[in-house]
Amino acid sequence: MNGKPTLAKSLKLHQVVFMGLAWMTPMIFFTVYGVAYQAAHGMLAAAYVTAFVAIFFTAYSYSRMVKAYPISGSAYTYTKKSIHPHAGFLVGWALLMDYIFSPIIAILTFGIFMHTEFPSIPTAVWIILMNVVLVLVNIIGIKSVARISGISVMVQIGFILVFCVLIGKDLLTGGTGSPAVFSLAPFFGPEVSFGAVFSGAALICFCFLGFDAVTTMSEETIDAKKTVPKAIFLIVLIAASMYIAISYLSEIAYPHFTFANPDNAAYHLVKLVGGNLLSAFFITVLIVATFTQGVSSVTSVSRFMYALGRESILPKKWFTSLHPKYQTPVTTILVVGVISMAALFINLDSAVMFVSFGALTAFTFVNLSVIFHYYIKLKKRSPKETFLYLIFPLTGAGFIGWLLTLLNPFTLGVGMAWVILGFIYLFAKNEWSKAKKGQPGSSKNEGAFAARKSM
Repeated sequence: MNGKPTLAKSLKLHQVVFMGLAWMTPMIFFTVYGVAYQAAHGMLAAAYVTAFVAIFFTAYSYSRMVKAYPISGSAYTYTKKSIHPHAGFLVGWALLMDYIFSPIIAILTFGIFMHTEFPSIPTAVWIILMNVVLVLVNIIGIKSVARISGISVMVQIGFILVFCVLIGKDLLTGGTGSPAVFSLAPFFGPEVSFGAVFSGAALICFCFLGFDAVTTMSEETIDAKKTVPKAIFLIVLIAASMYIAISYLSEIAYPHFTFANPDNAAYHLVKLVGGNLLSAFFITVLIVATFTQGVSSVTSVSRFMYALGRESILPKKWFTSLHPKYQTPVTTILVVGVISMAALFINLDSAVMFVSFGALTAFTFVNLSVIFHYYIKLKKRSPKETFLYLIFPLTGAGFIGWLLTLLNPFTLGVGMAWVILGFIYLFAKNEWSKAKKGQPGSSKNEGAFAARKSM
């Protein structure tokens, strides 16, 4: 390849939105339904509204930063360029954990559901098969990913609409026994503390992940400075509308719904609403959704690792290699495929914990990046600009940072251990760079994050 490697610009607004929603997977509401219901003490609608408010602040900050830096790298790039390279490394390392484990979650979930439907075939077979398919689809190109994502999202939205219509019909005809169609009960429960609602919100912020992932596709998006910010807000608004509608209607229709196992609580809820036919449709759609989530998450993590390779955080020679025909980061995609084989050994709960820690850490710093870039560096300090570039993002950083502290101690401990490991890696790279500088005839590296050209 001659010159600097570049990604092909081909994505339009609707394709970016579909890919973000596919990465997010609207059906994730049902996947985490039981756990989230318990965490929020049944106040799911209130928890989703709270999570939406927190995410909205962060979505705004992402939309500002992608205008400033319309390149791959997401929160890592924003923090590095706006605050400090070391802070950028911290965020990039935490976000790397988020992105790496996202395809693992999709692959593992797919394997579990397929084994449930076909118990004679081991889960490991489905995991390996899906991983291979995800790698091949991503190597072929970003347009194929966008097409698959669009079909999957439409199917998922279709199921959610059917689910909501069936509940609404039962409510209007009195089939559920609920005395009212419109009520504030799902949002205000005198017997439930706001602490439970906030704890639920901290957990279900995971359900909104996807709006941030589209920033890693900026270099493949047509007119990224306009397209990606629009896509971010559309993704958040569409997801929030679906999540809040489902939780509100289900709480109104079945206020005393109970379950023994949170892992399959959603299945019993769906069966209660639509019987065996809807539950069969539910399983089918959920399997399709986990597949396309895997496709989109491999796309995101490969582009993020491509950006880290270009910055020499990861070995540049390997992680910036593009396929000569498809112009996709083929080596990075293959590395992701190898790492995703961890789905054979890790459990789903642990993977979700890692993703949550990485995402909330990154969200906090993206909010802070807006302040450093616009308010401090560019000195945008008029009354309107003070609100937009100081008060608004500072509120978002505080809100998300607080939700981060509400994660369980084990998650926080593992997350901090990962960050410490990252700084050890950073220190080792810096020491190696210094040693290389001291060798006769060696050229100076570009900065603290520069590494040798071949590892």
